[in-house]
This record gives sequence, C-alpha cells and structure tokens, in this order.
Amino acid sequence: MKISIWHTGLVRVDEATPFRNSSRLPLGLGRGREHQVVLPVSSYLIEHSNGPILVDAGWSQNVRRHPVQELGLTRFAAKPVLPAGWSVTEHLQRRGIQTSDLNSVLMSHLDTDHVSGLLDVNPTQPVYVSGRELAAGNDRFNPRYVKRMWAGLQMTAIPYQRTHHGPLGWSWDLFNDGRIELILTPGHSTGLMTVKVTGDDGHYVLLASDVGYDQLNLTKLILPGILTSATQEMAALGWVQACAADPRCDQVIFNHDRQVREGVLTV
Repeated sequence: MKISIWHTGLVRVDEATPFRNSSRLPLGLGRGREHQVVLPVSSYLIEHSNGPILVDAGWSQNVRRHPVQELGLTRFAAKPVLPAGWSVTEHLQRRGIQTSDLNSVLMSHLDTDHVSGLLDVNPTQPVYVSGRELAAGNDRFNPRYVKRMWAGLQMTAIPYQRTHHGPLGWSWDLFNDGRIELILTPGHSTGLMTVKVTGDDGHYVLLASDVGYDQLNLTKLILPGILTSATQEMAALGWVQACAADPRCDQVIFNHDRQVREGVLTV
C-alpha cells in the first residue's frame, strides 16, 4: 500500500499549543507574535485494493476568502493559511481522483483544521469518526467545534471492538484484513483516532494525528496544550512511544510535525 502525505494548509498558533509547558496561559492566549509558530496541516491518501481512503480534510478553500467566518470562535487560538494549490480538493484533482472514487473518509477528530475541507470534498461515502467525538462535536455548547463543517454529510460512528490494541484497548479493522486499523487514542480530544497502516510484511506506519505535534512530545512525553484529559493523553503518548520502539514500526507521523515533508510512503 501507498500513503500520500499532503499538506492541506498551515496554521499559526502559540507555541503552547504543541508544548503545554511553554506558557502558564491556556494556549498562550494573548502573548505576542514572538511566541507563535507556523505548523503544517496534513491530510493523507491511503491506496488500498478496495479503493483510496482519505484521512482528514485540512482547511476549506473558504479560509482564503473568509477566514473569520469559517473558523468562528476557534480563530482566537488558530490562524489559518491556505496557499494556492494546497487544499485537499486541489490535491485530489492533481491525482485525477474524483470524490466518487473514494472508498471512505476517516476523520481523526473534528477540530477545524482537520474537518474544515470536508464539505469541499462532499463525500457520499461513509465518513468515519469516533462516536464520542461526534457527540462532542454536535454539542451546541462546545465552542471548540464548528458543526456546520460536516452538516448534511453521512457521519458514521466507528464501531470499535474490544481488541486490546491501543491505550484503551479499543480499535476497529476497517476491511477486516489487518491492513487499516482505527485505534481510539483520546486525550487531545475526547474521541481522537489513530490510523495504523500495515503492509504485507507486518511493518506499519502510525498516522497519529494530534496525539503529538512534534517528536519532542513523543521522546520527552511533553503534553500538548489542547487536552480533554491529561491522563488519557499521557497514556496515548506512552502507547505511541512504545509503538515507535517496535522494530516493525517504520514511522510515526503527527499531523502538524514540521519535520514531516510531503511525499509518498510504501508500506
């Protein structure tokens, strides 16, 4: 299988977003530009024999024209940038992939920088997301989410099974062939999901979304700034750290890691 790594935007945040211990203020809100960093926003295309699978959708093209309206209250913590040619739909077009060609869409979670471009793709196929994440996203009193970003789409709760895989022991094999496993790794959000992609030889790549933002989160177990549970987040980081030490693990990829370049991996 092949995994295409696409940058589907950039986001300017305070350095307390990737590294919680860098500020006493929540997310470093109100600090100056000297404390800000620009991080990539990523999406992935997994080429499976059952058809291509899109993981996350990055920024919508709407952020080029109306960034304030697109992000709502979340704009105070994250400033979006979408260079020309970077949207997920532009990536798909360059590959000659139509929405109808997709097998499914996997949402690691529903933060704006992951789901904003979903309506641009407008998939008719199932969009899989953790049920607990969907419940949090649809909570009218939760300012973290902008639920109009998935309005009208077929959002399908991942039917997790007790597999003892992952920090909580819950996962689901998408095609029941051991190739694409969706693993519950909450902490950053209430239903964050990691995608494990396994090849013929048993080697695998972890698309670990926002379990961490940088390899420093992993090697030094530094908590990121946005959490729903510090205990669950530390368990998720510990599990990913153990996977990274597994000789069969070829790579752990965090969505916003500045060291990860666009390209194609073969698993």
